[in-house]
Amino acid sequence: MPPTTTDFLGTTIHKFEIVLGPLPITGFGIAMLMAFLIGQFVATSELTRRGQHDSAEAMGDIVVGAVIGGLLGAKIYYMILFHESFFSRGGFVFWGGLIGGITATAIVIRMKKLSFTRISDATAIGLAAAYSVGRSGCWAVGDDYGRPWNSALAVKFPDGAPPSTVGNLVSQFGVTGVQGHPFTDVMGVYPTQLFEVTMGLVMFAILWRMRDHKHAEGWLFGVYCVLAGVERFIVEFFRAKDDRFFAGFTLAQTIAIGFVALGVVWMQMRRTPRDGAPGIYAST
Repeated sequence: MPPTTTDFLGTTIHKFEIVLGPLPITGFGIAMLMAFLIGQFVATSELTRRGQHDSAEAMGDIVVGAVIGGLLGAKIYYMILFHESFFSRGGFVFWGGLIGGITATAIVIRMKKLSFTRISDATAIGLAAAYSVGRSGCWAVGDDYGRPWNSALAVKFPDGAPPSTVGNLVSQFGVTGVQGHPFTDVMGVYPTQLFEVTMGLVMFAILWRMRDHKHAEGWLFGVYCVLAGVERFIVEFFRAKDDRFFAGFTLAQTIAIGFVALGVVWMQMRRTPRDGAPGIYAST
């Protein structure tokens, strides 16, 4: 039975999709493509500005590695969580993608005999920009939305992934307190995708403002890890999730705490340049 119109407050959002013959092109796919292109542009521009031309020229190969590692990591993480097929359509998780992307990036950088700390310092800014753009794709397909919210500012996803119906929110996300409503009713939910788009832009602005720091190269990547962890930790309180297993925290929040800790340690390690170190403007 298709979703039905309800008296729940909120604006109805339909998924964005372009069909070219047998090939559907989703808003998520378009957003991901734009995210990688924008991330590469920002990182390459910053490396060039710093005079690190060899690293800037290698960014194309590095981004290809990040795309492959990110998609594999996101998919494998999803398979572990939900026991889905590797070839199932959709099913990509941010933390898995970030870990996979960083791992693949480190491998490519090592193969090219470049400096990971030097490149990560500049690409941290690109990561934040890419994240904000990528999350707009979740909005475009009605994925990763929040808990029910009976407000005029709420949104409804009648053809989301999955639709924000009472039945889906109860069976897939463990939502309670909606007894008496037909399972086909579409509920208004928190627009957490837009929360993350906004917070991604804030992260980008902070990192951009700090890009001329006086610390050792790589320090800015630690700042990114802290900001990304804090951002995800906050948003998870509003997400429709059923994996709150430790003190009411979700698995993503637990990983976010780990990323904050990692970022703090990394910032401390890269806080002071070594004697004679060339600094962030060293040419390559």
